[in-house]
Amino acid sequence: MRSGLVLRHLVAITVTAFALLPILFVVSSALNPLGTLSSATLFPSGAGLANLTDLFETTAFPTWYLNSVLIAGLTAVLSVTVSAVSAYAFSRFRFAGRRTGLVALLVIQAFPQFLAIVPLYVIFSVISDNWPVFGLNSIWGVVLLYIGGQVGVNTWLIKGFFDTIPRELDEAMLIDGCTPTQAFRKVILPLSAPILSISALLVFIGTINEFLIASVFLTGDDARTLAVGLFSLLADQRNANFGMFAVGTLLTAIPTVVVFQFLQRYIVHGLTAGAVKG
Repeated sequence: MRSGLVLRHLVAITVTAFALLPILFVVSSALNPLGTLSSATLFPSGAGLANLTDLFETTAFPTWYLNSVLIAGLTAVLSVTVSAVSAYAFSRFRFAGRRTGLVALLVIQAFPQFLAIVPLYVIFSVISDNWPVFGLNSIWGVVLLYIGGQVGVNTWLIKGFFDTIPRELDEAMLIDGCTPTQAFRKVILPLSAPILSISALLVFIGTINEFLIASVFLTGDDARTLAVGLFSLLADQRNANFGMFAVGTLLTAIPTVVVFQFLQRYIVHGLTAGAVKG
């Protein structure tokens, strides 16, 4: 019994060390005053914040940061909103083309979005000539692209959760004189807080770390996201700018942690709170 407990502790310590070692390496690289990949060590001498200062003074990092948070936040909110409304329609209503629409959403998700980059680029080039706000180098244009890539899988995910909510709750609200919209807002949404929070968190994480689409549709320095901007630091001088890159990666994790902490209470207590409100 004691030997089994020791073994479990050893496994836990090994796994923890394996997970923390890359993080410690990035932190040490960020504090390394030389700021190069070849000089990176786990315990740098003369550690300081020179790389942080250089990152903010020599690059447009604050702009990249703001762009990424804004794009990820808008994509998470809008995609979950559209997905929730679509999922409610597929879950609660019966209409012509319902099954075909569900199958189409599933089949479309089988093809990666980057396969359509060329035609999408041509389309957005034309849009840029008429509606620049939704064209290339536009935050709203990239948000629309991300929403289109996220709605299908989120609709299926949220619909599966809606299907587990008893229809009697909707019917009771309708008998009391509520409209389907009011039933959706006052009953379904509060009960669905966990799945909506998880969907929003996954979309936020996937969007703020996305590189391929952003690198194609956001080419201007003022329109770049964190992924594209940080990649540019290593594209030509990988060794020289590694310290600044390490600082940028650490700062990139802050929005995700903040969003997770904000949504955690909805994920954990969503069902109980929703049942009381309903």
